[in-house]
Amino acid sequence: MSNYVHGSADTTTQEETFDGFLRWIKRISILSISVLVFLAIFNS
Repeated sequence: MSNYVHGSADTTTQEETFDGFLRWIKRISILSISVLVFLAIFNS
């Protein structure tokens, strides 16, 4: 049998990776919306 206790794993690396993923998603979303707004304003 293993000595693993449910909920005792160190998830620091996974949490940092997920935070970075969300940060990039937010940046890409803002950039995409900005480009669309720019095109909508200046594309006559």
